[in-house]
Amino acid sequence: MKSPTRKGATKFINMPSSFNFACMYNRYIRRCFTGAGLWSQALALDDKTTMHFWGPRNKTAQKPSLVLIHGFGPVATWQWRRQVKSLAPHFNLYVPDLVFFGGSTTISSERSEVFQAKSVGKLLDKLEVETLHVVGTSYGGLVAYNLAKMLGEGRVKKVVIASSGVNMTASSNLEMLRSSKLNSIDDLMFPSSSHHLRQLMSLSIYKPPHVPDFVLSIFIHELYGENKERKLEILNGISVGREETSNEVLIVWGEEDRVFPVRLAHELKEVIGKNVKLELIKEAAHVPQIEKPVEFNRIIINFLRGTP
Repeated sequence: MKSPTRKGATKFINMPSSFNFACMYNRYIRRCFTGAGLWSQALALDDKTTMHFWGPRNKTAQKPSLVLIHGFGPVATWQWRRQVKSLAPHFNLYVPDLVFFGGSTTISSERSEVFQAKSVGKLLDKLEVETLHVVGTSYGGLVAYNLAKMLGEGRVKKVVIASSGVNMTASSNLEMLRSSKLNSIDDLMFPSSSHHLRQLMSLSIYKPPHVPDFVLSIFIHELYGENKERKLEILNGISVGREETSNEVLIVWGEEDRVFPVRLAHELKEVIGKNVKLELIKEAAHVPQIEKPVEFNRIIINFLRGTP
């Protein structure tokens, strides 16, 4: 990685990985997952695709299964760290890395969200998960939506779509690009400079923290550098337009989301059909599960357990 010119930054970046903020935080996140009773595993789904995931160390028949599907950006553990401790007492949790994120990979040429859903479905078959709920955030919402349609309501009981442009159109991308003031969606979704990452943060977080450039550069290297070309293919392979679903659906959205403005949440509610509920979280943007984890977790638990 090219070292930033800011005074003192080069020396920091060249320290051993144990002093690297991102590596230290990654170890902390892994402890959060193991502390919630999950363990890291990888399974070959077929002769082309391998999926890494976190699953329950002690699965119990008394708890329903819940799949958490991440969006673009950091791996699953970074996006769901604030959920696993609260959700694990109520559910058998499965947290996969989608293909080309984390330890999941394929030699297949398929890149669509349908392929991602098929891969998660194959994982659940291998694990003999018969019925489940699913929560997807951002791009993961598209995958969750397709997974529910693929497996059917007899197997997928409830679906939560969080901050996800399931109903986005080509104009949605143009609106996002205008808000970011960047030249391309690629620069926004796969930042290669601290400026790009700051723009992404400004759209994704209601009150973005001030982070020094050299720290942002470390995070870009650690979180966005791997499999970039393959992830761009995934981004370009996203289809638009959705049909109604018969599943019971909860839509959760940050009121201040500038990636997918809240009007898309109201439009999505109409697109999905009758059996849908919308919850808006104040003072949160595109990542309410990170910005307002207590409220987000409460909403999810109450919906999935049928609590008013």
